[in-house]
Amino acid sequence: MKTIDFWFDPISPYAWLAFERLPQVLEGCSYVVNYRPVLLAGLLRHHAHKGPAEIEPKRQWTLRQVQWLAHQSGVQLQAPAVHPFNPLALLRLALACGPNRQVVETVFRHVWCAQGADAADPSRLAALTRQLAPTRDPASADVKAELKAELQEATATALVRGVFGVPSFEMDGRVFWGLDALPMLREALLGDPWFDGPDWAEAGAARPGVQRN
Repeated sequence: MKTIDFWFDPISPYAWLAFERLPQVLEGCSYVVNYRPVLLAGLLRHHAHKGPAEIEPKRQWTLRQVQWLAHQSGVQLQAPAVHPFNPLALLRLALACGPNRQVVETVFRHVWCAQGADAADPSRLAALTRQLAPTRDPASADVKAELKAELQEATATALVRGVFGVPSFEMDGRVFWGLDALPMLREALLGDPWFDGPDWAEAGAARPGVQRN
């Protein structure tokens, strides 16, 4: 049985769609998933890169495309009132609960299945916390410090492992990025020899190219 680390930030609609599609795409495969909250903004900052929602034409396209993908696959999705928003409270809450599939689904639905409500609204966050009943109280000063450190460590670990965006799926030391990587992940899980031969390494080999200042 293979282990898949699913790196996610609930700020990403693609991560929500990938979360929903994962069981269907990997049907019949033997695997277990570790759900790994990570701060997308930290990954982007490390690579000096803006998120899709921070570039206006790209934001418009992203939200249109994810609405279409959700419509096409029958997944509920509606953009929150504010996007991008600060996801730290949600990420820390997931960590406080122990991020299993049920917890992660509830957090995603809080953002993407709430009829456009504000995902960072304090009253909604309080209600979500009561619903999830975390084993550690994220309002406690000591726990808050612990969760902050854990999320920072998780983001640093993700970077070391080559994660640069969400959703990312890590298996056998390989990172598969994005919703559209799910079929590729399935083939790797099924043992396609392409992944164990020279092709994987050669395809990602460094090549000289133009460098921008």
